Amino acid sequence: MSYFLRRNEQNLWHGKFSSFPEDLIVHAISTRLGGFSQKPFDSLNLALHVGDNAENVLANRKKFIQSLGFNLEDIVTPNQVHGDKIFKVEEIHRGRGSQNYSDSIEKTDALITNVKNLPLMLCFADCVPILFVDTENLAVGIAHGGWKGTMKKIAAKTFLAMKENFGTQAENCLIGIAPSIGPCCYEIGDEVKKICAETFPNNPELIIECDGKNFLDLWAANKIQLMEVGLPEKNIDVAGECTCCNSNWYFSYRAARGETGRIAAAIGIRE
Repeated sequence: MSYFLRRNEQNLWHGKFSSFPEDLIVHAISTRLGGFSQKPFDSLNLALHVGDNAENVLANRKKFIQSLGFNLEDIVTPNQVHGDKIFKVEEIHRGRGSQNYSDSIEKTDALITNVKNLPLMLCFADCVPILFVDTENLAVGIAHGGWKGTMKKIAAKTFLAMKENFGTQAENCLIGIAPSIGPCCYEIGDEVKKICAETFPNNPELIIECDGKNFLDLWAANKIQLMEVGLPEKNIDVAGECTCCNSNWYFSYRAARGETGRIAAAIGIRE
């Protein structure tokens, strides 16, 4: 299993997980390259809530989602709040948040669906995108794992929601933990360190101490919580790419000191 970048015919780069069955689902992690937005959102900013020109964002969204074979009007995306609410997307929700931020699925950080040709999309700038594929029951999901969501175990809860709604079994569920800020760059304070120790009491290795500073491994924290609810380690693919180190490829909130665009992770079931 591996994560890789591929340039397509529209001159956009797609981050992909080779473990995901391309005959069943469509997925991609965007980069910041190939869009219409101006600095500091240059150039493929896919978020409507960061202060960028809305016309540019919609042009970016249209270009990105069409490169996956969907239409702008198909996208379903939420208002992300670093929580642990998971929303089951059905046909009636098609287009929610696609062109107007106020129409997004409210206060939600994970989406799941078994509806074909209905792309789910979340936005990121250092937080962890977590993608789910149920190859047996043909369902998909996507979660937003910042430190708060990770400590609320949103990844594990998303899998359990898929299990409850679609009958997803651990052995048939593939996970992709996409590029985000890595343990090399994610310095944390004492409050987050304390919460992590309480949430993962058996995993002190999640906090890395270096030169008097503490760094958090979000990738490992999400992998551990998925394994705690039964996911086989071999089913979990970790990209291992740090968005802060690679801010020329990906938007990074920390590298840009707060003013930047957002990449997106998108996933949908083929018609």
